[in-house]
Amino acid sequence: MTDRVREILSWYEHENPGVRANLARILNHGKLGGTGKFVILPVDQGFEHGPARSFAPNPAGYDPMYHVELAIESGCNAYAAPLGFIQSVAARYAGEIPLILKLNNHEVLFDERDPMPAQTASPMDALRLGCAAIGFTIYPGSSNFRAMYEQLRAIAEEAKSYGLPVVVWSYPRGSNVSKEGETAIDVVAYAAQIAAQLGADILKVKPPTAHVELAEAKKVYEKYAIPVATLPERIRHVVQSAFDGHRIVIFSGGAAKGDEAVFEEVRGIRDGGGFGSIIGRNSFQRPKAEALKFLGTVMDIYAGKIK
Repeated sequence: MTDRVREILSWYEHENPGVRANLARILNHGKLGGTGKFVILPVDQGFEHGPARSFAPNPAGYDPMYHVELAIESGCNAYAAPLGFIQSVAARYAGEIPLILKLNNHEVLFDERDPMPAQTASPMDALRLGCAAIGFTIYPGSSNFRAMYEQLRAIAEEAKSYGLPVVVWSYPRGSNVSKEGETAIDVVAYAAQIAAQLGADILKVKPPTAHVELAEAKKVYEKYAIPVATLPERIRHVVQSAFDGHRIVIFSGGAAKGDEAVFEEVRGIRDGGGFGSIIGRNSFQRPKAEALKFLGTVMDIYAGKIK
């Protein structure tokens, strides 16, 4: 147990020993184990975007085994996926990598401006499958926010009673949020605060842009000269918004993009005090050898081995 991990766990003294032990399990696993930094492989895109869009660029990805093996071989802190993928691999790879069961999902066959994901698994499923945590998506800004927040409250209570930490994907989206606003600095910081207030142990948001969406927020950002010009400044502000950095904040990798763009973004997250990345399409949509090299570079950046 490193001093850094002990420090992070001290922020969670309100949680029971089981939750803290599983947080330690994730913090101490993989290539970045003990550093307080994270790289998690998430593969919910087959459910969320469809199989061809997700796996055709690298057909090996149609096989659930491919993803967990990639997560293990690359040294990720954890592997996150919906029920089908997790239960396909949990028995064979029991104990080899912390698993995060994603408990709700949406699909793109029905397009809605105010999304409401369906619950597709339960905390009991996560316990049965030996998972280290559960994951849950909320969409702040959706007209369905009340139902999502209340559902999360009940699910988190059950999960934590089993000793399972709660990872919250907090993605602003809805008819009152513009496309540009989904990644606006004020909106992303707000999404981080909401997830923390809802009891998230680990929260996941998108890297923010310098755009400020809300008129009332813009007045405050200007009045107090909150620095948001650079990515490290924006990351620092989002982390500050999660209880002054006393909650673990990780950032999504987003749509597939060039390697250098990803690496530059990772440097910005690192330099701004972010805890790490959860990178899916940018890693698994390439042959395994390339994916291992790519994830290794990301981890080396977080470890400070690459400036």
